[in-house]
Amino acid sequence: MVTFAHDAPGTEATAWRRHPRRREVRALDPARLLAPAPAPAPAPERGSVLVVVAAHPDDETLGAGALVAEAHARGVEVRVVVLTDGEASHPDSPTHTPAELAGLRREEVRAAVDVLAPGSTPWLLGLPDGAVAAHEDEVVAALVGLVGDGRDTVVVAPWRGDQHPDHEAAGRAAAAAAVRTGARLLEYPVWFWHWGRPDLAPWSDLRAVRSSPVAREAKARAMAAHRSQVAPLSAAPGDEALLSPGFLAHFAGAEELFVEAGATDEALEQVHRRDADPWGTDRRWYEQRKRSLLLAALPRASFLRGLEVGCSTGALTAELAPRCRELVALDASPAALGHARDRLALLDGVRLEAAVVPGEWPEGDFDLVVLSETGYFLSPRDLEGLVERVRACLTDDGVLVLCHWRHRVEGWVLDGPDVHRVVAAAGLGDVLGAWVDRDVEILVIGPTDLLPDPRA
Repeated sequence: MVTFAHDAPGTEATAWRRHPRRREVRALDPARLLAPAPAPAPAPERGSVLVVVAAHPDDETLGAGALVAEAHARGVEVRVVVLTDGEASHPDSPTHTPAELAGLRREEVRAAVDVLAPGSTPWLLGLPDGAVAAHEDEVVAALVGLVGDGRDTVVVAPWRGDQHPDHEAAGRAAAAAAVRTGARLLEYPVWFWHWGRPDLAPWSDLRAVRSSPVAREAKARAMAAHRSQVAPLSAAPGDEALLSPGFLAHFAGAEELFVEAGATDEALEQVHRRDADPWGTDRRWYEQRKRSLLLAALPRASFLRGLEVGCSTGALTAELAPRCRELVALDASPAALGHARDRLALLDGVRLEAAVVPGEWPEGDFDLVVLSETGYFLSPRDLEGLVERVRACLTDDGVLVLCHWRHRVEGWVLDGPDVHRVVAAAGLGDVLGAWVDRDVEILVIGPTDLLPDPRA
């Protein structure tokens, strides 16, 4: 982590604007950025949404104020989420307690957002200033709940490389939420422009959004609304202005710069790093029974080539393997695949592959595809993409089996019944059978003539 001080000399704004590589930055047209994505018929018409995440009051204006104003002027719904009240901005203030600063800054961000997007009210989560990282899961869940199906949503958040702990935690949470909802992610550096150097900039990942004069003027007025940050609280030592004119110059140009480097979600990888059996698949009767139900639901005794999507540590893989001449098992988590390799080392005909579905997919056809406790970890758009992957690879006599937890999955958009409804409606085959109890739901899809003859 880079150490820097807000009042120390930093890189001047002109150094960034005059750097030769500044010309390489790709421009994003606000009209295209904020337009709804084409929806597959007969999905209902959706409007585009801009969700701006701020670690502290003023981040939203510094990093994306003009974009917010531009979005609002274009009729785009704007949602600003402020994670902390910024009560630690003046730790040595002799005139304002942290609680008083929190109240002041809440009022300032409400006023600023109303300037940028009149009539909009920011969501204030009130997390402790300086401790966003300790609440990342809470932030992810809040953002996922706010965004939902994010295929027409742009999420804008502090850059994960800003070297400010709260900013980076906010960026990680926004990235995870973007993965889970299918939203587009743009990240805005704040302190990087101060402590960083042009030779350190991610030039190839930077995107420039040019704002109109009206949007720039709104951003300037919104920035002035954050008076506790741009002007002294008092003449006393400890009450100095936090943001100097030189620092503010980084954000006063005709363009706002964002990093677009791809969203990531490390939650499931971290789960498997912490625990070799995170779901208790080897010790809980619930898990053992669920596997037995799934295996009993298969309409054939054996299959030529099976595919398991989301194998985790390989508990179900080990029991599917004897039923398949060849079995390919996928997972996005390297840690999970490491545990699975240990478990399956002595089994023939099993191949483990690292894959982030639906973007990555094994070659060839399969007469068995198993999706167990995985579908709800996909965004709605990615679930639809997975359905099309299955449609393309499932043989005419192939079987698709789904098995999922029936209750709410905290922090993700979908639950098990949602997944089963989407897949059942996709026309991949007939429903050969279903099992539903209090906690688990199993669905088997394929040609009806695959069911065993009870008289044979």
